[in-house]
Amino acid sequence: MCTPRLLKRTPLEIPIPSTKQRRRRGFTFVELMVVITIIVILITMAIPIYQKSILRAKESVLHNNLNTLRQCIDNYTYDKEKAPQSLQDLVTDGYLRALPMDPMTGNNQWRIIMEEASQSVNQAEPGIFDVKSNSDKIGTDGIAYSDY
Repeated sequence: MCTPRLLKRTPLEIPIPSTKQRRRRGFTFVELMVVITIIVILITMAIPIYQKSILRAKESVLHNNLNTLRQCIDNYTYDKEKAPQSLQDLVTDGYLRALPMDPMTGNNQWRIIMEEASQSVNQAEPGIFDVKSNSDKIGTDGIAYSDY
């Protein structure tokens, strides 16, 4: 009867990989450089698309903020029978919680257009007729932000 051998291997029984097997274990420098180059090309294509989407989002916020301000100015004018003298009047009288930010300039300073005395609701106190952005940049649609 045969006795089972112990499962120990002697140093001679451990397989040693041949030189061909050792070379095939990792990636070559050229393969790594090709992969890195492809990744860099994809990133350089994605960055302008990302920046354009951020710009479109800012333009959308600008349109929304201008519409909100204009609607609040109209509501204030109809309710009080006179136009607001400053944008802060809209906040003070509860038409806005706070002045919205101009996303193009990064602050809440707006260019105010005052109404003409002859065309105002209360001719003794002409007030704010419209608001525009203070930005001097041009939008993706070719119109200056100050003309929105």
